[in-house]
Parts: sequence; C-alpha cells; structure tokens
Amino acid sequence: MLSDEWADSQMPVDGTEGCLRAFTQLKQQYPQLKVILSIGGGGKGSENFASVARNPSAVAMFASSARALVDQFGLDGIDIDWEHPSNSQQGQDYIYLLSQLRAVLPSPRYSLTSAVPAGEWALKHINLPVAQQYLDLFMVMCYDFSGPWLDRTGHQAQLFTPFQPHNDAAYISCQSAVTYFLNQNVQSNKILLGIPVYGRSFTGADNINQPYSGADGDDGVFDYSELPRPGAKETVDETVGAAYCVGGRDGGFVSYDTPQTVENKAKFVSDMRLGGLFYWHIAADKRGMNSLLETGYNTLHEL
Repeated sequence: MLSDEWADSQMPVDGTEGCLRAFTQLKQQYPQLKVILSIGGGGKGSENFASVARNPSAVAMFASSARALVDQFGLDGIDIDWEHPSNSQQGQDYIYLLSQLRAVLPSPRYSLTSAVPAGEWALKHINLPVAQQYLDLFMVMCYDFSGPWLDRTGHQAQLFTPFQPHNDAAYISCQSAVTYFLNQNVQSNKILLGIPVYGRSFTGADNINQPYSGADGDDGVFDYSELPRPGAKETVDETVGAAYCVGGRDGGFVSYDTPQTVENKAKFVSDMRLGGLFYWHIAADKRGMNSLLETGYNTLHEL
C-alpha cells in the first residue's frame, strides 16, 4: 500500500500517471538510472517497522507486497528506512526483514539498500557484518548530529570530530560513522555518505556550544536554497569541515553544508574508497556552481 496513492500512482505528471511512473520512464533517456522506492522515514514513517519485523507472517506479507510494487512500477529495488532499531531484539528483527526482502528481490537484478543513522548509540543494535550480506548499500545519514533535541548548539553534519567535543553529540561526525562501519568489517564500497540539503536553525545563538532560544524556518529547518539567510555571514570551519551562517533578520545560528564542505566530503569519500554520496533532498538544492549535488558529482568524477 502506497502512502500517497494519488501522488504516487494516479496524479497526471510528465505524460504518465503518478510520480513513480514519471521516475521510471526517465530510464528510457538515462539507461543507467536506477529507481529505488524508500519505505519508512523519520517519525511516524517508521512506527510500524518493529511490530511488522517481529512477526514472520507480517514480514512475508511485507516482502510480497514490496516485490509486487517493484513489478507494478518497473522499479529497481527497495530501500528500508527504519529509524531505527532501538534494542538488540529489534536489531535481530531488522536482519530477518532484510533477509526476507533479499529472498524476493535477488541480487544482482534488484537493489536492496537501507538508510541508517551515523551514531554508534543506534548502530550498536545492528549486526552490520550480517546486514551487509543482504544489502547492496548502507545509506549512512551523516546529518542531524545536532538539533532542537539538544540544549546546546552544534554542527549538524560535520565531516570530522573536533579535538575537544563540547557534548556527546559533537563526537559524531562523518569520519566517526565511517570508521565505525569499517571497524565492523563492512565493505567500504557499500557505504554511501549522506549530505543534508538543508540547515538547522538555532535562534539566539551565534556559534556552537551555546544555549539558544528557539528556531526559525519550517519546523527549525531552512532549505539549502534559502541559505545563507538574508544579511547573514557565512563561515566555513575548515577544522571540522562544517559551515554555518550567523546574523541577518532571522535564523540565528544555522548549520548546513556548502559547496566547499561537500567538496571536502567528496574527497573524503574518494580517499576512503566509499561507494559515493547521497543527498536529502534534491528539491532543496540550488542550481549551477552553488549546487551541492553537482559539486559532489563533479568532485568525485575529477578525482
């Protein structure tokens, strides 16, 4: 069952019905394009995973319906975005869910991927070496390291862990996440490093490790296309590979990625022989030389 039947399969778009068919018909123009349907997401998007994955009959139905969707829309695979297994039992159930999906979506014909957190506090519940037996790619969400759930400001997507982290969240970085995966014997080419195409706002602050009064934007978030904020000064902290803007009429301290930080992350991906980059989400990007997606693509293909 689709989450938005009208938009996904019925709405007129690009000469066909539904966004899924609009995407898959692009493969006629771009034969190397793979279209993978992501299931789950943050908040309510993941609330049913634990109960489904615990029940073998529910898992069988889930796997069967996933394969049916792949066949119906000509998709290339499925992405599981369970945010996130919160104990060892759920970690085992997650592995079982992946195994049953792999059985109905055999490799290499179909792709099976999974979005996973960057923090060890969540990853510790997942047997990553076993998970990689079923997955083609881990989509490591290297963002939201800091946000309104914390009482101090911080970089939300830093490349490197600072020498003296100001709180537990500041220990997490792209580097720390990749190091954890590699130490768990995950193949480097199965790791995709996630880039946020948005910024997190902390009003009443002008740097990291500060108390703040609230947040601006849409639920505390600004699309990257809206950054830096009008009149704000943009700064890149090259030590940790993070960018932010401060000042202007709104936003306060806003943490986000820029072409410079994405270029650094792409070089890190190349140096570590990772599988590549992914972005959340493309509609929030800018065009041309300021595009995060184009910067990452160009950097990876120039190295």
